[in-house]
Amino acid sequence: MRKILKILAYFLGGIIILAVAFIVYFNSTYPRVDPPSNEKVEITAARLERGKYLAHHVTVCMDCHSVRDWTKFSGPPKMETLGMGGDKFDEPTAGVPGILYAKNITPAGISNYTDGELMRVITNGVTKDNRALFPLMPYMGYNNLTKEDLFSIVAYIRSLSPIKNEVPESSLNFPVNMIVKTVPPSSYTPSPEPDRNKPAEFGKYLVTVAGCFDCHTQMVKGEFVMEKAFGGGFEFQLPGGTIRSANITPEPNSGIGRWTREEFIERFKSMDPEKYPPANVSVSEFNTIMPWTMYAGMKDEDLGAVYDYLRTIKPVKNSVVLFTPKK
Repeated sequence: MRKILKILAYFLGGIIILAVAFIVYFNSTYPRVDPPSNEKVEITAARLERGKYLAHHVTVCMDCHSVRDWTKFSGPPKMETLGMGGDKFDEPTAGVPGILYAKNITPAGISNYTDGELMRVITNGVTKDNRALFPLMPYMGYNNLTKEDLFSIVAYIRSLSPIKNEVPESSLNFPVNMIVKTVPPSSYTPSPEPDRNKPAEFGKYLVTVAGCFDCHTQMVKGEFVMEKAFGGGFEFQLPGGTIRSANITPEPNSGIGRWTREEFIERFKSMDPEKYPPANVSVSEFNTIMPWTMYAGMKDEDLGAVYDYLRTIKPVKNSVVLFTPKK
């Protein structure tokens, strides 16, 4: 019996040693990404203007990294909180396997980041201390930003008013906390400057960096249902009930196949907060996380290009119930 126990002890000890060795190897190897570049972003008036446009109306960085006013339809960001972070995302609300907090991206929160480190966290999802971010931060899409658009975003967030706001650390459940380290792309692969004379091509670029796929594609057990790409149905939990993203494929009955280009543009423009102040919404009423008030600021040309691209994708028949009130 003692011999059997001794053999068993050796066996278990060997497994523990192998497990520790694997964890040490894994953590020292992943995330496997390029080191941050040594590039320095020159801040110019043109970059500040372009960066503000992108951060507010296309990549909508200010959506997650500000405090949103959920007493208003679509939760417009409170201007005095731009970039301060603190928004909480967890399993009940966003299906996240853990608890995530949007970081403070004002100069008060990123002053210890070089421009190269900022660009890497935006496009590769890896922090200066080599932590991989959960892809709720849409770095997979931002990895396609043109070099000039990336420089412009960095220039703009450097210009935000500093706001002191200590944000809690995020935490992921096991084994996602290990798996997430394998997700970041190894390199930044900037898109070439899209040809604005080819609206569908330009629209594809905008749709990619705006992350439309992420919210408008159904997810089951942490995996996107690719055959329903852009077909809507991604669920979010709000205090008043369950909301679901819309079908934005060109399917004529359940999607936007019957919409004209002008109707598509006008749908966004009708949410312009400067012309049409967002309606008050009670906790039990239908609301949406779609940042309409931010996308409303997109240029007509850009919205038209988005429409032209969406007309080229596969139609998906998927009738979505946008809101199910909490019982």
